[in-house]
Amino acid sequence: QVQLVESGGGLVQAGGSLRLSCAASGIIFSRNAMSWYRQAPGKQREFVAVITSGGSANYADSMKGRFTISRDNAKSTVYLQMTSLKPEDTAVYYCNCRINRDYWGQGTQVTVSS
Repeated sequence: QVQLVESGGGLVQAGGSLRLSCAASGIIFSRNAMSWYRQAPGKQREFVAVITSGGSANYADSMKGRFTISRDNAKSTVYLQMTSLKPEDTAVYYCNCRINRDYWGQGTQVTVSS
C-alpha cells in the first residue's frame, strides 16, 4: 500500500531554516507528482508546493522565494527546503501524492518562534 512518511520538522526561530523530507513507498515514485500541504491550528489545509515527475515546481504565492521543493527519485523522497521562516509558517506539514485518490502522510510539526 501507499505510505508517505514525513520527517524534519521542529522548533526554529523566525528567520531560520528547516528541511522537510517525505519518503514514499508503494508507488512508482518517479512517475508521480508530489506535493506539500500545511495546516495551521484552526485553519484549513492549504497547498504549499508541488513538483511534477519531470521536476517542474510550483508554489503558493506566500512561499515563493522562501521554499524550495525537490525530489530524489533514487531515494523515493521529496524534500521541502524552507528558509526565512516566519511565525505564520507554523503548521503541520503534510506530504501528498494523488493516484486516483489523495494519499497523505502523518504530518510533521513545524513551529516558528518570534
